[in-house]
Amino acid sequence: MKYAVYQMNLIVGNPQENREKVSSWINETMEKEKPDVLVLPEMWNTGFTLAELDKLADEDNEPTQSLLQKLAKQHHVNIVGGSIANKKEGKIYNTSLVINREGAVVHRYDKIHLVPMLNEHKYLTGGTNQIETFELEGIKMGVIICYDLRFPELARKLALEGAQILHVVAEWPLIRKNHWKYLQLARAIENQMFIVSSNITGSNDTETFAGTSMIIDPWGDVIKVGSEVKEETLIATLDLDAVPKIRESVPVFSSRVPKLY
Repeated sequence: MKYAVYQMNLIVGNPQENREKVSSWINETMEKEKPDVLVLPEMWNTGFTLAELDKLADEDNEPTQSLLQKLAKQHHVNIVGGSIANKKEGKIYNTSLVINREGAVVHRYDKIHLVPMLNEHKYLTGGTNQIETFELEGIKMGVIICYDLRFPELARKLALEGAQILHVVAEWPLIRKNHWKYLQLARAIENQMFIVSSNITGSNDTETFAGTSMIIDPWGDVIKVGSEVKEETLIATLDLDAVPKIRESVPVFSSRVPKLY
């Protein structure tokens, strides 16, 4: 399964320009690389302009959802659409969208864990639905958003449900870059799954972001990694046969004794 990950330097506070930028990236990437799955970063429509989200956020996923559906269908490609600032019923959520080759929305997820260090809880509402797997091309997968990475229970729940790939979409700051790197490696190794992450580069008024998007195999080996500062596209083909082989060779899941934890 061939992946293309967009490590994006987004335009803070300008959803229309960001949508145009993502559209251009998808068109160019599909022409050059023809991947099976595209991955975008966290809240790429607006960036972390938290105080302005009330006027900048999508309304019930629109217009971003329709744009991604159109592009997915046009290029016959699966899109893990990062996440967007999204207003519904008067509250603003950090919402991830996953769209298949036919343009159908197969998964939505509202970020559960809001970042106290960035005061997200003052502007956003945390998701209330349990995290779940979804399928693309018959493969079980999951998606988590940024701060969620610090909570291993999410990745383990998805792994126990059969997920072979975990997507981590983020706007992770440079000051905590080592956490970003090593938490991803830990999630890959402990759950014996691929990790595919998309982080942003650049900065806003308060933060500089870490870049360093990663594709990690279920053994914990890094297949691809982005730079800290450069906008770029990570391309890799995932050998999904590796997941069951590694889970058999180191049988973590059958060795678990959860009644004693």
